[in-house]
Amino acid sequence: MISRDTKERFLSLYKEKITRPGADKLLEWLEKESDFFKAPASTRYHLAEEGGLALHSLHVYDRLKQLVETEEKNTGICHADEESIAIVALLHDVCKANFYTVEMRNRKNEFGAWESYPYYSVDDQLPYGHGEKSVYIISGFMKLKRAEAMAIRWHMGFSDNDFKGGGYSVGNAYEKFPLAVLANMADMSATYLDEAGKEE
Repeated sequence: MISRDTKERFLSLYKEKITRPGADKLLEWLEKESDFFKAPASTRYHLAEEGGLALHSLHVYDRLKQLVETEEKNTGICHADEESIAIVALLHDVCKANFYTVEMRNRKNEFGAWESYPYYSVDDQLPYGHGEKSVYIISGFMKLKRAEAMAIRWHMGFSDNDFKGGGYSVGNAYEKFPLAVLANMADMSATYLDEAGKEE
């Protein structure tokens, strides 16, 4: 179950940082017409639990904010304002809203008896891809800057299906939009450092 702190922090950051026209309508959709705050971040890989998607989005926000600040200070290569950072981080995986469903499976317990247990599976109601689907959903409510759209579209980096299929768009986007590179780094760091099981 999502913690009150997670949802309150997400809502606080969103309302404080994202103020462009349409942002209020998107937030209303997230709260009332989607399962964003109940959805997992994945079926089994990271934060596969109720509220995992919102928590992952906050982890990406913290990572991206730090990365942008470091790059601005050290290299001056990436310039992104607070609103852009919040939009990219908090909404990069909005494509996962209304995406997962809970089903039941059977397994043997420690006593050898069969028991049913819940698990997440995918039930994609809007089969439009991943990053591109997030851009599509957001754009239905508010206008994105080009760098924001590129960062959200290509946050999966070189594991994106376009690249796996032989496309070069992700590399081209990274050459032109430093925020996209940092969004991928933030997503990977959140997934594999903040959320993955730690070795003893």
